[in-house]
Amino acid sequence: MKIIFVIPAADIRRTLLYRMGNNFYGRKNPIVGPLILAGILKKAGHTVEVYEELYEDVDYSKISDCDVLGIYTMTSNVRRAYEMADYFRKEKEKRVVIGGMHASVMPEEASQHADQVVVGEAENVIVDVMEGRSKEKIVYARPVKDLDTIPFPDYSLLKTPCNEANVLTTRGCLFKCNFCSTSRMFDPFRARSPENVIEELKTYKKMGFKYMNFQDDNFTADKDRAKAILRKMIENNLAFRDTFFFGRTDIANDPELLQLLRNANLRCVLVGIESLNQESLNYINKKQVVDDIKRAGEMLYKYKIKLLASLVLGLDYDGKEEIRKSVEFCKSINAYQLQPAILTPYPKTPIYKQFEEENRIIVKDWQYYDMMTVVFKPKKLTPWELQKEFFNAVKKFYSFPSIFKIFRIFGFKAGLNRIGLWFVTKFGILYNEIKANINDGNVYNFLKNYKAS
Repeated sequence: MKIIFVIPAADIRRTLLYRMGNNFYGRKNPIVGPLILAGILKKAGHTVEVYEELYEDVDYSKISDCDVLGIYTMTSNVRRAYEMADYFRKEKEKRVVIGGMHASVMPEEASQHADQVVVGEAENVIVDVMEGRSKEKIVYARPVKDLDTIPFPDYSLLKTPCNEANVLTTRGCLFKCNFCSTSRMFDPFRARSPENVIEELKTYKKMGFKYMNFQDDNFTADKDRAKAILRKMIENNLAFRDTFFFGRTDIANDPELLQLLRNANLRCVLVGIESLNQESLNYINKKQVVDDIKRAGEMLYKYKIKLLASLVLGLDYDGKEEIRKSVEFCKSINAYQLQPAILTPYPKTPIYKQFEEENRIIVKDWQYYDMMTVVFKPKKLTPWELQKEFFNAVKKFYSFPSIFKIFRIFGFKAGLNRIGLWFVTKFGILYNEIKANINDGNVYNFLKNYKAS
């Protein structure tokens, strides 16, 4: 049987300008879930291919010979996923199986576009589903108890560009911020052994990968375990170039951990600063204080670990002043990149339930649930004011003068990337601001003209 997995991309993420920005922001790496499932099915005797659409459009003629099409969903890509599913079911008469984050929280919705929907972690059910032994319309999969039993992602089956391996050493998160969907999808928190992680890294070294990411929600959640992995990486010469990871501000309190991160080439970390307003941090259940944020900025700079600062814009206790203060703070601590994320009420999260009860969700089209578009009524701003604050945050951080600072602090290559990001953000925002004045049904025009009833 020939089985093809596709990870669709939302319309905006398939535009030329967005893909240009992706090239300047980071490298090409896939979501690993479908690669793990593909490897399991390959071992079961099937012919399997995987396509990641974020970096290039999927050519339907190349995948039309499949027997089963598996589609991975996130909330922002689900409209594209459903369009693809409907086309292959109706026009090509193919069997379609849908899974992933969005389908797992909205299975009844997904089932309208698929022959079957898999809810949860599919490793233990995927062969039975694809081979027809599991016949339920919605198949509920239990969390994998021992992550060491899961095979490594099979990158040989990926047919779209990739120059960076993604590694998941844990599933879930010990913290449950009220806007986060992944911590609820992968519950409870589980971790792989350091030995198992090292074997995966050895595989990627043999394959010739020069770059690698740790894609855990919080790689340093268990600091002793993280240190064990880092020591083994150093001992076995398994350091990659500028490895990226997600962390929290509490890494600043452990100099030994910071030094090991530096020595193992984990030199780029995304930290959820979210806000400098303590009321907002408490509201989202962040479990950190403002002093933690300031200390993290200082210590990461001291150990020469590049900070990708993440902010959440539109929290109930934040207005324009709080948002702008947070952006200026990120500039002052020499953050390498800024990831401003508009608060997004993902389905079944506490923030979604709150906004539904308060009748504050104003955009129902899932493709705009991308952390770049306002879909709700903020408390301290109008929807368009919040959208403008997002644009302003990007413009202020990725300004033309910032290019010279990046060249000076982070070097020539980083400076060139900043030039690219300045260009893309400048013209991308200009285009969206022009669209806001055109009454053709686009979301920016809707937000600009929205009047609360």
